Amino acid sequence: MSSLSMNASVPPTSVPSMSSAPSNSSASSAALAASGTSTPVVTFTRTKPGGNRANPTTEYSALLRTVRDAGLLRRSTGYYYAMFGSLLVALGGVITGFILLGDSWYQLLMAAVLGVILTQFAFLAHEASHRAVFESGKANDIVGRMLANLFVGISYSWWMTKHSRHHANPNIIGKDPDIDQDVVSFTEDDAAKTRGIYAWFTKRQGNFFFPILVLEGLNLHVHGFRTVFGKGKVDKRAVEITMLLARIGAYVAVIFLMLPLGMAFAFIGVQLAVFGVYMGSSFAPNHVGMPMLPKDSRVDFLRRQVLTSRNISGGWFINWFMGGLNYQVEHHLFPNMARPHLKAAQQIAREYCETHTILYTETTLPEAYGIVITYLNKVGLAAGRDAFQCPAASAYGR
Repeated sequence: MSSLSMNASVPPTSVPSMSSAPSNSSASSAALAASGTSTPVVTFTRTKPGGNRANPTTEYSALLRTVRDAGLLRRSTGYYYAMFGSLLVALGGVITGFILLGDSWYQLLMAAVLGVILTQFAFLAHEASHRAVFESGKANDIVGRMLANLFVGISYSWWMTKHSRHHANPNIIGKDPDIDQDVVSFTEDDAAKTRGIYAWFTKRQGNFFFPILVLEGLNLHVHGFRTVFGKGKVDKRAVEITMLLARIGAYVAVIFLMLPLGMAFAFIGVQLAVFGVYMGSSFAPNHVGMPMLPKDSRVDFLRRQVLTSRNISGGWFINWFMGGLNYQVEHHLFPNMARPHLKAAQQIAREYCETHTILYTETTLPEAYGIVITYLNKVGLAAGRDAFQCPAASAYGR
């Protein structure tokens, strides 16, 4: 593989150069989102022979070898057993509280706690899907499928397909499903396609982003059912359908049998809202507002993963709250790494990126949320714009 260089397709202040940017800057992501009005896009082109950058494949191999030699790719099965056990205890506490409270509006507190617990189960399913829990791929799949379908109520096969594409193509336009247009537009081209009330919403989508996450929990369930009952290929379709129907059916039946009708609807609504907001607020800071790569860009694995990912600082609480997703750079570089080893890997990866002048981004969680909102609002300014209209000409009424 030949060497690569970066050419920014947006103003230099929007996308810092890899050769001059600091290695660990909490302001770097803010600069990406706050400066300029265009979506931050980075293009990569091949350098001429004899360029001064080392072979990208060799660079990543050296980093991987350092991490492996440090023992950071070993499994931490005991940690996951402890996590699963503590979540089962917490789930048992919610069930006990649910039974004891009976016909009481305090049940909504149980619903909120249940939303948090189910999100934590989803984090474990996510790690199992990356083969981070057990040495055996089959064991990881069995556990991941059970956690996702029976505990969380979302399709494991749908998640695996979508998330695998994301890891292979983070923030690559047209390839990363996480930036495909849904309710929210992540690129100006998508925003420009919106019309009517949708365009009005898109122009303000950053302000609405976190409020609309209350519907994300329902959205995840719907996507799962659409997948398992759809025409596309689904691994172990019959198993997933059985698990999902059993889980959703039993859950809804218990709630409506134990609570009055209005309270039952409120319980499920609160649980889904907390689950959706928690899931969305854990995943959104990872890549939103980071550089986007054109579909035909050529970039080595190391830079593709580091440049498009954002870490979140904050210590053990953030690590628990985000299920290890706060170490997003390391998670993308070493996707099958167990959560307890990510902190140590961060020290190695950050120093390595500094040595090789690769931009490494880390912010606090409030800063990341601010970047997400600002970036989405800036993208939303393109809403309703004629895709063939010249913005400069439009500004002068031409």
